[in-house]
Amino acid sequence: MRLLERVDADLKDAMRAKDTAKLSVLRMLKSALKYAAIAKSGAEAELSDAEAAQVIRKQARQRQDSIESFEKAGRAELVEKEKGELSILNGYLPQAMSADEVSKVVRETIAEAGATSRAQMGTVMKALQAKVAGRIDGKALSAEVQKQLSG
Repeated sequence: MRLLERVDADLKDAMRAKDTAKLSVLRMLKSALKYAAIAKSGAEAELSDAEAAQVIRKQARQRQDSIESFEKAGRAELVEKEKGELSILNGYLPQAMSADEVSKVVRETIAEAGATSRAQMGTVMKALQAKVAGRIDGKALSAEVQKQLSG
């Protein structure tokens, strides 16, 4: 089942179950996915699963940023709400890569690209983005590439 179809099916299930928290998150997600599709190429456009995962990851990152902000402000009730939303969003993302897997794929990609310095980081990152297909955060991936290129 495609990611968009899964979101639609889960949205209907949440409506039937009267699960207001999940319903709210899925409506927001469906809206973000539709907005991304329209921005891509018009009202009738459809996102691929990779593009949809990218939108979901962006939404999850927003929740993570909100959690950090609310923790600093001492707003425990909002932290819990955001954590709940984040866990729902994470259910739609592909399984994350382990640190060992990331290190290995970065090492292999650096060797394939023949990169020897940080100046070639862009080439390595571009190749990596295609390989990992959204299974790791870009910041973490970038940090691992920098570590291996400078070491």
